[in-house]
Amino acid sequence: MFEIEIDSNTPLNVFYDTLNSQLASLLGGERDLICNAAQFSAFVMQTLPELNWAGFYFARDKQLVLGPYVGKVACTRIPFGRGVCGAAAHSQQTQRVEDVHAFEGHIACDSASASEVVIPIVYEGDLIGVFDIDSPKVRRFSQADQEGLEALVTTFIESTDLEWSF
Repeated sequence: MFEIEIDSNTPLNVFYDTLNSQLASLLGGERDLICNAAQFSAFVMQTLPELNWAGFYFARDKQLVLGPYVGKVACTRIPFGRGVCGAAAHSQQTQRVEDVHAFEGHIACDSASASEVVIPIVYEGDLIGVFDIDSPKVRRFSQADQEGLEALVTTFIESTDLEWSF
């Protein structure tokens, strides 16, 4: 069984470095996209406080299609450019939104969500999808959280076979 141990008083940069080491260990030896996406989603939900959703949307024909996640029932398809996930897919840039209710075009899959980070999954220049993290707390995610989460996504990409997914 994989145990996750993190001290909540640890500085954020050390916290995310520790998480990244644990994630690399968790995903080590497994290369399957669906398996690693499911494990990664559960890992994030289990290790980060104040979250209500963490998971993947995969790029298919200019829209995002729901993939492995942990949380309440979610939107099934999101067009590129629509909502926070669609904005991340369209721009291929991380979107960190302090208050999703102030984000023009926000899609409220879960009305409890108040802030969000969406990180594009890009492999060899192609958008594979996005990793979406929601919180019921406004301003939950700092710049340090964004950088730490982007490092976790990089570890996911490096640990996963993505060639066949697009």
